[in-house]
Amino acid sequence: MIPRIHQQGSNTLGLLHYLYGKGTHEEHIDPHLVASFDGMAPDPGRDPSVTKKDLQHLLDQPLSLLDADQLPDKHVWHCSVRAAPDDPILSDEQWGDIARRTVAATGIDPGDGAGCRWAAVRHADDHIHIIATLVREDGRRPDHHRSGKRAQAECRLLEKELGLHQVAPGDSTAAKRTTSAERHKAERQGRERPAREELRETVRRAVAGATSEEEFFDRLAAAGVLIRKRLAPSGDLLGYKVALPDDRNDEQKPVFYAGSTLSPDLSLPRIRARWAGEPLTQNDDTPTDQTIGPAPSGPSMARRRTAAAAWQAVLVIDHGEDTQVAAHIAAAGELLDALAKTSAAHTRTELREAAFAFERATRSHVTAERGHDRALRQAARDLVYSGPALGRGEDGATTAMVIDMAFFLVTAAAHWHAKKEHAQQAAAARKAAEHLRAAYRAAADIPFGVLYQRGQRLSQPLRQTQAAHLWQAVPELAEQVLAEPGWHALAATLADAEGAGHDPTALLADAARRRELQTADSVSDVLVWRLRRMADLPADATAMPDHTTSAARQGGLSTRTSPRLGVRPRMAR
Repeated sequence: MIPRIHQQGSNTLGLLHYLYGKGTHEEHIDPHLVASFDGMAPDPGRDPSVTKKDLQHLLDQPLSLLDADQLPDKHVWHCSVRAAPDDPILSDEQWGDIARRTVAATGIDPGDGAGCRWAAVRHADDHIHIIATLVREDGRRPDHHRSGKRAQAECRLLEKELGLHQVAPGDSTAAKRTTSAERHKAERQGRERPAREELRETVRRAVAGATSEEEFFDRLAAAGVLIRKRLAPSGDLLGYKVALPDDRNDEQKPVFYAGSTLSPDLSLPRIRARWAGEPLTQNDDTPTDQTIGPAPSGPSMARRRTAAAAWQAVLVIDHGEDTQVAAHIAAAGELLDALAKTSAAHTRTELREAAFAFERATRSHVTAERGHDRALRQAARDLVYSGPALGRGEDGATTAMVIDMAFFLVTAAAHWHAKKEHAQQAAAARKAAEHLRAAYRAAADIPFGVLYQRGQRLSQPLRQTQAAHLWQAVPELAEQVLAEPGWHALAATLADAEGAGHDPTALLADAARRRELQTADSVSDVLVWRLRRMADLPADATAMPDHTTSAARQGGLSTRTSPRLGVRPRMAR
């Protein structure tokens, strides 16, 4: 249940006309009163003998107690309370009780017999609006300081008592919500999202991996948004605003949003803080993890490097200091933005939704110590400058590899936020993980199917050899792995690693030690991508010589096994 305190106004009758009107899209059906300060206020929605002006006159009577110079400039208090989409429909009596408890909790009518006059109007199944006059019956002003937080706290109690969807408590670090007017405008214009949300996503993508103001603003301009810079008399840049070219107000002027109003971390000072420490480079060749042999180039190499950087970030989130963890989680948001921007169409939608959801998880009251997150920000920059990845071949397979690791990264962030009791951030990270799970399935279906085929073509003796490596390296997990569909892909990967000169047992033991696997949905899936990255094996197994062919023939098996690309890869955790 979401309470929202709207901006104070000075026109009681104007607000009543809206509350009892048809609504912007005629969505106000049967507007009527469900509660009032004395339980006897006239209801112009149900009683044809009274008017909205009658109700306005009753609500504003306490203003007459004050001299003209004592009247508040804005005396109209307005609060809406909305239930979640999956909540049951509440009765008028229940909504009336919610209204009474809301005005009591916020200090509008605390129950002392001299509170403000108010009325609650219901014009939809899922919400009410409360209008009040900010002068008490005794002529004093109400104590409604921090009324938003007080209303939130009361709604958390109401959710439990009424068995409603329980909203995670906020901590004032969330981005500003879109208004109903902005949402209706987006619907009229046929936009997928309101302008505020589109701009927030565009600015976040422009920030991902950027290293200077010039680069940041160049990216914004390339994205097609309008930019207005705020300069000091000295010429120094103080801030910026952005607008969509086709988002106009009634005067046909572009509607600009300051970066800080899009999101607290998109203000210019907060963006500049990301550039602290050692500068990032374009196409940096410094290895981020142990690699053997030549590495792939272009988008696939950027994805391998990103997987390695994400893995190191998981370890920091698991064991690092809070300020370092906060920096890594914020940088993980940049990485997801860059990944969504550069991935192929069949994964782009889910990756975009993952980045959009995770945005809320990147901010908390723990101050990020910038500089420690350089590897993740460099990975985001590499993704952007490596260009769009194809959805097939090595590009497609390494996309599955990096999504698998991004899932671990986001899940680690969810666990950290949960431990810190950051409820909204933890929920956002979990939502992002679900979108990553869907993106992984789309990305991994074909490359994992190829590996599954290779594993099936292994001769029985060679498959037993790989099973022996498994029992030696991870005896506590061997039985579980052998029962998983992904075992065939893991066996093929172990054979590939052995063919490339690695010790399969040692490599597998190292991969398993890197982080616990007991909570993985499919241990074999996780180990396949770790092994192929650590051993520098092509993620796309079709690019490798088939080391299993001769062994398969020695075992009397045909290498013409029918394809089974329909095997559904499963995500970790």
